[in-house]
Amino acid sequence: MRPTHRRLAATAAGLVLLPVALVGCGIGGGDTKDEPTPKPARAPAEEAAARSRERVQAYLDAMTAKDVAAGRSQLCALLHDGFDLGATGPNGDFADHFQVPEAAITDIRPGPLGQEVSVSVSVTAGRRTVTRPLVFTVTRDGSDWCIAGEAPTGPPGAEAPPAGVAPTPAS
Repeated sequence: MRPTHRRLAATAAGLVLLPVALVGCGIGGGDTKDEPTPKPARAPAEEAAARSRERVQAYLDAMTAKDVAAGRSQLCALLHDGFDLGATGPNGDFADHFQVPEAAITDIRPGPLGQEVSVSVSVTAGRRTVTRPLVFTVTRDGSDWCIAGEAPTGPPGAEAPPAGVAPTPAS
């Protein structure tokens, strides 16, 4: 063998054995039995409830202020197109003829599709004020949280309408 090939072979062997030697010395090893494992700042359920509350409160604040961009930013990307089409329409959350004098979060609980945040929203149109219960579904999208759905609910104790079905005046 020529000297160049020997040096190359020795370098390759050194690179293969280096990680084994470093682990044997305790550098980069996985021996963490004596080290306490760091605990997350909050329990996952507590974190989910807090993030869900933040997202929905930000949406309610945007609705009250008629800030369409701030409201849109709280939604998951899949809802953006529908939001853009309907948010300021005649029945949209940000319609000009609606005022939102009061909006409050009433409950947060885990649901089948994420956190379900129940709210009570008072809407004024002209001289008439109506309070409506809504439920927002908040989910994790990658490393961020977002609102994945909004649905009306009936009065307390009443059964909510099935998802995707709009209530009729007769119901």
